Amino acid sequence: MSQARLMWLVALSTLFVLAQALVAQARPESLAPLAEKISPAVVNITTSTLVEGRAGPQGIVPEGSPFEDFFREFQDRNNNGNGDRPRRSSALGSGFVISEDGFIVTNNHVIAEADEILIEFFPGEGQPVKELVAKVIGTDEKTDIALLKVEADGPLKFVKFGDSDTARVGDWVIAMGNPLGQGFSVSAGIVSARNRALSGSYDDYIQTDAAINRGNSGGPLFNMDGQVVGVNTAILSPNGGSIGIGFSMASNVVTKVVDQLKEFGETRRGWLGVRIQDVTDDVAEAMGLSKASGALITDVPDGPAKEAGLLSGDVIMTFDGVDVKDTRALVRQVGETTVGKAVRVVVYRDGGTQTVLVTLGRREDAERAENGVATEDGDAPDSVQKDVLGLTLGTLTPDLRSELGLDEDATGLVVMDIDETSEAFEKGLRAGDLITEAGQQKVTSLADLDDRIEEATEAGRKSLLLLVRRAGEPRFVALTLEQ
Repeated sequence: MSQARLMWLVALSTLFVLAQALVAQARPESLAPLAEKISPAVVNITTSTLVEGRAGPQGIVPEGSPFEDFFREFQDRNNNGNGDRPRRSSALGSGFVISEDGFIVTNNHVIAEADEILIEFFPGEGQPVKELVAKVIGTDEKTDIALLKVEADGPLKFVKFGDSDTARVGDWVIAMGNPLGQGFSVSAGIVSARNRALSGSYDDYIQTDAAINRGNSGGPLFNMDGQVVGVNTAILSPNGGSIGIGFSMASNVVTKVVDQLKEFGETRRGWLGVRIQDVTDDVAEAMGLSKASGALITDVPDGPAKEAGLLSGDVIMTFDGVDVKDTRALVRQVGETTVGKAVRVVVYRDGGTQTVLVTLGRREDAERAENGVATEDGDAPDSVQKDVLGLTLGTLTPDLRSELGLDEDATGLVVMDIDETSEAFEKGLRAGDLITEAGQQKVTSLADLDDRIEEATEAGRKSLLLLVRRAGEPRFVALTLEQ
């Protein structure tokens, strides 16, 4: 028995040693060979901007203070009497070369409003620093990406983009750049998380614990094959320094933006022309959906979707053959689809699915045109009020239209008051809101609302779906029906 146990321990020890050896083989002893290979393509970026000079104390002391003249004289002495003249402000960042003919990628915020952009290339052993002036090819504020171009005497060293979708949590990555203006620097870490969203509609960030600081912005995040899987963009930090939470815009987003900037000098994103919200569990139950997924259309202003026949209350289930998980996924997919493409959109409507063919417009054109919000039709009855679902509702009158700043053809039920202990208040409804639909049907009178409640109850629904508008902005809210 003891001999068998000894053999078992020997076997276990052998497996442990083998495992350690495999780990050692998976992780190289040094990242130096990789850093040496890719570093010539990483650049430091210095921008120069002409800013207006200061005039007067600039808020150092209150205007009219007895110390105002003293501080003005102090400022003038320190500025040699030139305090009101324009001056130059410099900023630092990072970037990387993506082609031998001099295209360079960085962050938009690194070069925004710059009058001059100077590119400093990583010097080789015993080589002098090479500097070139860059011009801006195009920028995209939504993904914070900029494409620059330099003219060099010969071909430049460059790096290629990798597939960010293959990056796994736990994979090793290297960040390169110019942190805090200290010059070329390398830091290593792992992919901490994927598909992070910060604030933009097209965000798809890789989170990493590789040290990223001010000045690293626009620099590359490499995988172990020397491919760029992200562009270092932001950090989460209470003190401005790295605490191991950095964010790099995923390369699969960046490459699409770069291709458009290179071809057109601007982005050309697809535009569906709908306002949408996520499908929550209670909204799914109220609509008879089996699960909370898809994107619920709250409004259809003039545009491609309206021309194709999409309706407010439709739930977009698939777009161009891809299942729609939520609104964020839909916005990204639509934006990445070619302008002018005819796309099949499958929607859930009236208890079943329908397929609608939509020819996409261009989002940038729509944003410039600033299309208005579609309004409902119908005439408002005389004003009456009723308490239901924690709401005091009244019919819309000309006086209420004027008081609420609504269009003359606006119809619906006005929230006159609300019980602050009710579910409706908890879900964000407030006095002055306009309810235009209930159960995905238009309501212009309290009798219409009663009918919708009765229909939902008879159908076994536990909640009623309301379309609520505030300052013209629509959203759906599901309220539990009183038992």
